[in-house]
Amino acid sequence: MPLNRRSQTLSHLQAVLALEDGELFSGVGFGAPGIATGEVVFNTAMSGYQEIITDPSYAGQLVTLTAAHIGNTGVNPDDQESDRMHCAGLIVRDYPRYASSWRATDSLDAFLKAHQRPGIFDLDTRSLTQHLREHGACNGCLMVGEQIDPNQAIEQAKACPSMAGLDLAKAVGTAAPFEWTEGVVNLAAEWQPGEGPAEPAGGRPHVVCVDFGTKRNILRLLVESGCRVSVVPGQFGFDEIMALKPQGVLLSNGPGDPGPCGYAIELVGELLAHDVPTFGICLGHQLLALGAGAQTVKMKLGHHGANHPVKDLDTGEVFITSQNHGFAVDGSGLPEHVVVTHQSLFDGSIQGIRIKGKRAMGFQGHPEASPGPHDLYPLFKTFMRWVSADHA
Repeated sequence: MPLNRRSQTLSHLQAVLALEDGELFSGVGFGAPGIATGEVVFNTAMSGYQEIITDPSYAGQLVTLTAAHIGNTGVNPDDQESDRMHCAGLIVRDYPRYASSWRATDSLDAFLKAHQRPGIFDLDTRSLTQHLREHGACNGCLMVGEQIDPNQAIEQAKACPSMAGLDLAKAVGTAAPFEWTEGVVNLAAEWQPGEGPAEPAGGRPHVVCVDFGTKRNILRLLVESGCRVSVVPGQFGFDEIMALKPQGVLLSNGPGDPGPCGYAIELVGELLAHDVPTFGICLGHQLLALGAGAQTVKMKLGHHGANHPVKDLDTGEVFITSQNHGFAVDGSGLPEHVVVTHQSLFDGSIQGIRIKGKRAMGFQGHPEASPGPHDLYPLFKTFMRWVSADHA
């Protein structure tokens, strides 16, 4: 197939990134002109920028990508993890003049414009990343336009609310239930959606995904695992979910602080009390822990990247994982029935849990990858064993 090489003419707007501590970083604007505020974080993944910026877990954040070249393969509909761009703004080192890929349908610049999000390039992302590593993730203001005021940007960064205490899951999840039927992307069919597995005798086991900001690849992998998948709003109660007669419940990823999500923590308590097979991912993992009586903490930097080593404490195996979270389960004072199954080899933070005596587990990273390694796909198989047993 011929190379799809798309040249792009950038407007070269003025741009500045201001941090709440007064640090200023200048660059060149692209995407939509405007002002965006949020928590500034960095992601160390070498590829997958479209999956990253459409991941609902990044709502309310300004994302710095540490890979040098961003935008060189353009964008396409298949690589989106949701229907829109969720991060507040994008910060990159180099934005290439050409987007070259046979899969590209548009440029990253046009994508940001379509979603009304500003971006900045020609910024010293190494210096910014070092600053964040030393001082921790902090609030910032990205200002892009014909004329900008750095002092105003600093004031807006200082006025931005902390991520701690924010329930952002309500803003990014679905407003109404729906069925999901698409399987994983089929490479042999020129990247068209696959059909999923054949219908087994007796029908597929039914899994309900509680949507706090789910990624599409989670849903695709559930379909490929042999499930019938329903997606419901994050504020659905236990009775509403059980009326759908599921054999299992998946608590999805999502943005913000899990602490204020009292409605979800109450749901987890009911799921555990009735021993409903439950799998929590990212925010869902944290909510599972809170519902089981544990606590969560705000991290200094969080984990954002696709090269994080995680150890399985039962087998001793080490997996390379995809991560995106700013909160973690607090390892101090864990209830006895909350068993730690996985641990980060970067900082020792809790990466996986199971609830003793229940068919419930959580994983802090993103086992569905997209982008990232597929090392933790077997977690879906464990969940499916529970689900299939209930379906039998």
